[in-house]
Amino acid sequence: MMNSKKVLFVIIFAFLFSNSVFSQWTKGKGKGYYKLSAWYLEADQHYTDTGETDPNITRSQFNINFYGEYGISNKFDVITYIPFFSRAVENDEVSGTTGQIISEGEAFNSFGDAEIGLRYGILKTDNYALSATLKLGIPTGDNAGGSDGSFQTGDGEFNQLLQTNLGTSFNLGTIPSYAKLYLGFNNRTKGFSDEIRTGLELGANLSKHKLWLIGRADLLESLRNGNLNAQTSQGSIFANNIEYVSLGAEIAYYITKKIGVSFNYTGAVSGKLVYAAPSISGGVFLDIK
Repeated sequence: MMNSKKVLFVIIFAFLFSNSVFSQWTKGKGKGYYKLSAWYLEADQHYTDTGETDPNITRSQFNINFYGEYGISNKFDVITYIPFFSRAVENDEVSGTTGQIISEGEAFNSFGDAEIGLRYGILKTDNYALSATLKLGIPTGDNAGGSDGSFQTGDGEFNQLLQTNLGTSFNLGTIPSYAKLYLGFNNRTKGFSDEIRTGLELGANLSKHKLWLIGRADLLESLRNGNLNAQTSQGSIFANNIEYVSLGAEIAYYITKKIGVSFNYTGAVSGKLVYAAPSISGGVFLDIK
């Protein structure tokens, strides 16, 4: 089902989701990476099921989340993602000619869908790392919030993502750098289609291990083997059969050897049944090496 327009990228919704430098390397016993972030997306258009863009009433998603990695041994890391506050909003619909409100907006707050996982280090050298990750998606969010059930802070299903990760570190001249690849299969339940996920990440240290510039590309491809219809025709981040190719960039700055701040900007360059708008996030992290 993949075509030439769907090239390797890095995540989203990302999940998705890549959070620490060198995350293909296991942390090591007693070491960890912990991050408190805010994430935001606002969209007035979405990708249809044919990949075209259509307008919609402006909607936004926001969450405050915690991400953590902890080495329980030199081979195993525990990984967790907890969006402990999640908010879905629809703006007022206003007439373009009279300026009158056609329909009032609405907002819905709840806990979001959490994740817990385990990473196993298969191979680790000074320059290369190969690992496998199992992540469990826990349906702790609400998949039918608001007055019409479309204000989702989760998808309502329990999923299992099995992923292989390959990383390498190298120098670009005198600049310490790294590259990471991942390939995963996401088994979904309750009528959702299974998914293939893959991505690429490149990072470079521009200032004496203080400033990192990171680029990502992610691809999510639905296997379309589920029987659940899309919950909304107006785009979502939780609908069935979502597909996208996204590109993102992140800046991470270490204030001290352990504490830092980061800012991320990610947008889909193509997609289906997903909002056609970029997301932004920022946070503070603690890196215990």
